Amino acid sequence: MNNNLISSEELSNAVLPHNLGNFENIFHSANSEHYRNAINTTTDLVQEFLSRNKKPFSGIEAKEMKEKVQQIDLDQKLSTYDELLAEVDDIYVKHATAFHLPQYVAHLNCPIVIPALAGEILVSAINSSQDTYDQSAGGTFMERKLIDWTAKQIGYDVNDSDGVFTAGGSQSNLMGLVMMRDCFSQKRYNHNIKMDGLSPEAGRFRIFVSDKSHFSNLKNASIMGLGEKSIIKVPTDDRFRMDISLLKKYIKREEQLGNIPIGIVATAGTTDFGNVDPLEDIADIAEQYNIWMHVDAAYGCALLLSEKYRDLLNGIERADSVTIDYHKSFFQPISSSAFIVKNKRELLILKHHADYLNPKEMDEEEIPAQINKSITQSTRRFDALKLWFTLRMMGKEQLAEYTDTVIDLTKDTASMISEDPDFEILSDSDLSVLVFRYIRSDIEDTNALNLFIKMKLFYSGEILVASTKVNGNFYLKFTLLNPITTTEDIHQILTTIKKHGKDFNTEK
Repeated sequence: MNNNLISSEELSNAVLPHNLGNFENIFHSANSEHYRNAINTTTDLVQEFLSRNKKPFSGIEAKEMKEKVQQIDLDQKLSTYDELLAEVDDIYVKHATAFHLPQYVAHLNCPIVIPALAGEILVSAINSSQDTYDQSAGGTFMERKLIDWTAKQIGYDVNDSDGVFTAGGSQSNLMGLVMMRDCFSQKRYNHNIKMDGLSPEAGRFRIFVSDKSHFSNLKNASIMGLGEKSIIKVPTDDRFRMDISLLKKYIKREEQLGNIPIGIVATAGTTDFGNVDPLEDIADIAEQYNIWMHVDAAYGCALLLSEKYRDLLNGIERADSVTIDYHKSFFQPISSSAFIVKNKRELLILKHHADYLNPKEMDEEEIPAQINKSITQSTRRFDALKLWFTLRMMGKEQLAEYTDTVIDLTKDTASMISEDPDFEILSDSDLSVLVFRYIRSDIEDTNALNLFIKMKLFYSGEILVASTKVNGNFYLKFTLLNPITTTEDIHQILTTIKKHGKDFNTEK
């Protein structure tokens, strides 16, 4: 051993300054105590948020909230973290929605698991970028392994499939539609849209979705230059799932009009009803017409882990691509999503080279670059680490148990609502969404009655429910994603809804 070699600690002390002066806010070993104090002080505020919140919302009105924020002079810096956190507490934390409480039954915001929060600390501090190996190293292969793991849950051959983490379901759906359009154009017309732009035929491309599918399909079609006219909405059946007989008719109708079917988007878990389109039937039709099948499983991906309810996704393994939102159904902090393709060779359509990132001469087997699979992100957070923490500490089975619990709760809740003469429920749910309304025989305007109830709940902050419109009528909506919520909690929420409903005449 060479005794002239200095230790890594001595080397660090030799080349790194102990006092960074005006650079004391830089994340650096010389400022580690500053970092620790800042994190610990902020964690104290998080603990306070947990301990003092007894209802999901403060009830503050938007006008007051806006005035609070506008009073802040951003050009005047604060002196201490105590001052900063007191300010942020006043204008944010005290009024932040508490998704973890059982009284929050509104939107697709899941409570989050602690291992993922631990992972978030590393994600933010180390700040890796997932676009190239030299910026992420192990993160590249960890993300790839999680993509393979997810593909296996879908039922894909992991040797043939691939994918990438994304910012959310809308972005993943955009990738699905871009792949659908470009692969179809390449195979049918030998036309490369990436290089040559839209072909003359593209104005007649048609994509079929259910009329309860996510709005991102319309926005994405517009972004892609196909226009919203390219999205053909197929009516749904009595459970608000794509009607297969009408899908066949709509495809034939578009062909007769001279238009060109290029793909179908199936929804595995609709936002308003939590139901899954008949995936096997849709796969049959996609194969019959030799067109792309994309499954938007942003919400329903949780079923992939469940032995009890996994059969609801039968047929998803036949899709060409799938959207996954871990931050909806895997109890992950925002953002944590993925786009998965059955045939990894199709992803070459998205590949672009930049000499400073992924030059053509780079051997991707030796030095992989995730940017080759991304459509709109180069710099990209290592969000996969949060899921890694979760799986390694909790395992697939515990996540599945959480999912089964909320689906079982939803079934019990549907029974409670159906059996109560004060309520009218529209449909049961494959997942955990229930659309219903409070009714009174002496009130003709049921829409106004339920809107009144929703706003009373919102501004009291005691309970947060969502709402939607079906055939022009206003409905209340439960989205149940919290495994801690009990039937007793639901009973109390329904009792409170009825209380406000009975007050409608005197307070409206």
